[in-house]
Amino acid sequence: MIACLRGELFYKSAEKLIVDVMGVGYQVFLSSACHARLPDLGHEIFLHIYTDVREDALNLYGFADMEEKEMFLVLISVSGVGPKLSLSILSGITPSELARAITSDDIVRLTKLSGVGKKTAERLCLELKDKVHFVPDQQPGGPVRIQLDADDTLSADVLSALVNLGYTRVSANKALDAVRREVSDDVYATMHLEDLIRHSLRVLA
Repeated sequence: MIACLRGELFYKSAEKLIVDVMGVGYQVFLSSACHARLPDLGHEIFLHIYTDVREDALNLYGFADMEEKEMFLVLISVSGVGPKLSLSILSGITPSELARAITSDDIVRLTKLSGVGKKTAERLCLELKDKVHFVPDQQPGGPVRIQLDADDTLSADVLSALVNLGYTRVSANKALDAVRREVSDDVYATMHLEDLIRHSLRVLA
C-alpha cells in the first residue's frame, strides 16, 4: 500500500497530478483545495496518499496534510460516500469547517457542497459527529511542502503509515513522540522507517 509520495511535480490538472518518483510517474487524484496549494511544475512535493484498490483499478488519492487525509478516511467510512464524493466535499470546505458543520448539525451548510443532498448531510451528521474531533479548529495551512529535511520526511512517513493501519493521527503522534523521547535526536535521524514503525506499534500496543 502506498502511504505517501515524495518526488517532482511532473503534471497537474484540475483533478489530478503526476508525481515523478525516480523515473516512475504516479497519477494522483486530489481535491481542488489541495490543488490550489501545489507548487509549479518541476518542484519537489510531498503528499499523503490513500490507496484505493479495486478489482479493475488501483487509484491514488493525495492530500496536502494529515488532517485532510484523515477527514477523507472518515468520510469514506459513511455508507454511500465514496472517494470521488469525498474529494468533492473537501474541494468545497476545509476539514475544520466540515467538522464544525457536522458537530453542529448544520444541514444547510452541508447541502451546499457538491453532491451532498439532505439525506447524505443528515447521515454525515449522524455517523460522524463523534469522529471528527481530531480536526483542529483553525484555518488551512500554507503551501504543500516543497522541501523537507530528513527528520520531517521520516516522521511524515511514519505517521502516514500508522494512519493507514487504522490509528488516529493523535494516537500516532503520541506514539512517535514517545519513541523520540526514548532516543537521542542523532539516533532518531539515523533510524529506518521500518524500525520507527515497529517501535511506534509497540507503544500503541
